[in-house]
Amino acid sequence: MSKSNDAISQLTEKLPILLIEDDITIRRFVEINLKRSGFQVMAADSGETGLSLMENRRPALVVLDVMLPGIDGYQVCSQIRDRFPEVAVLMLTALSQDLDKVMGFEFGADDYLVKPFNPLELVARIRAILRRFNKDSGSLLCSGSFRCDLRAQQLFMDEREIELTPQEFRLIKVFLEHRGQALSRDDLLNLAWGEDFVGDPKTVDVHVRRLREKIGNAPSTGRIETVWGSGYRWREGS
Repeated sequence: MSKSNDAISQLTEKLPILLIEDDITIRRFVEINLKRSGFQVMAADSGETGLSLMENRRPALVVLDVMLPGIDGYQVCSQIRDRFPEVAVLMLTALSQDLDKVMGFEFGADDYLVKPFNPLELVARIRAILRRFNKDSGSLLCSGSFRCDLRAQQLFMDEREIELTPQEFRLIKVFLEHRGQALSRDDLLNLAWGEDFVGDPKTVDVHVRRLREKIGNAPSTGRIETVWGSGYRWREGS
């Protein structure tokens, strides 16, 4: 591992992680493995308890089971996105159908892992997410009516801040860095999710749709265009 990657790993492992899992065996198993890997871990056995914990101590990432008593994981993820948009979410699911994965992304998840899983893969996924969200270039990207503050991880349109999830911010950053270029779904996965991301290209479509809902699609401000048969492109505002 390079010195820079080692420094990033040391930084990310100091960040608190919240585990929300009702199965006590799985919860203890995951908690032990995360602690062995150097992470600080908080644990909750329900969505309600997890959200309450987040009010007092904000985690950098939530490992969230889908099947929970009371409010399910999708509802918890939606509330996290509304109340704590800067927090990353990795969902655990025993369901492997594409629709279930897409639903997780629709509710704002940044990644998912299907049970049963190797704890080493879970640790690798967490580190990959935290590396993506903690890179800091300390500069601005501007296009049309949009201003993207990379240091603060904020997006503004005509001085109005647009609330984005961490992964949505990564995606808009990639579009603004490659203005006018047609980017395939694989390009966007590699650039915005990282080459070590293992997931479905449908992830890109879900996040692009959510971004479009937030930033609009007016030609005068700048917009995400569909490049048929290829992927997407950022078109500068007129």
